[in-house]
Amino acid sequence: MNILLIEDDALTAAAITAILAAEDIAVEWATTAEAGLARTGDNALDVIVMDWMLPGMSGLDAVARLRSAGIEKPVLMLSALGRAEHRVEGLDGGVDDYLAKPFEPAELVARLRALYRRTTVQARQPVLIHGDIELHVRARTAHRAGKHLGLSPKEFELLKYLMENAGEIVTREMLLRNVWKLNFDPQTNVIDVNLVRLRRKLEDGFGYCCLETVRGRGYRLTAP
Repeated sequence: MNILLIEDDALTAAAITAILAAEDIAVEWATTAEAGLARTGDNALDVIVMDWMLPGMSGLDAVARLRSAGIEKPVLMLSALGRAEHRVEGLDGGVDDYLAKPFEPAELVARLRALYRRTTVQARQPVLIHGDIELHVRARTAHRAGKHLGLSPKEFELLKYLMENAGEIVTREMLLRNVWKLNFDPQTNVIDVNLVRLRRKLEDGFGYCCLETVRGRGYRLTAP
């Protein structure tokens, strides 16, 4: 596994590099978001580890720039901001996983391996199809009946998970755990907001949404 570490603190970077080297994980280090962005086009790169609080451009702004450029390398965000609303903000902003400082070395390695496995699986299954909805996992594009759906990073992940479980009821707890990577309810309306946006985009111009709310149980993607 090849990691790009974007971290301005030399001691933290050295500690992370040592942790990963012990697991035979190669690390390339950049001290600013700008320097890191210049290296993200490397095809050998597997996962990006990025600090939130970087000089100049923040880590979250850097992720937004990555996604707008069509670069979908998985990103693990590191931050001393460990409150639920910070995690939700990061994950909704296009980050794939979030780890609050301080963290256990074993957890860092485990999360990186999980991101790497997920990317490998996506590479083997690049297209998901449900009725007239087509999702290109690697390109991170979605279409319905040939019409492009302009989805945000989180709307894309939400639709992807619903398509992987098409026809089945998906609970809020399942969405929090598998789409937002949270093992607790942050007591926000983040799921509802994203579902409303996704439903609107799926329905626009078609009249039939196919994203069903099952009262008291969850949500289900039905046949278009």
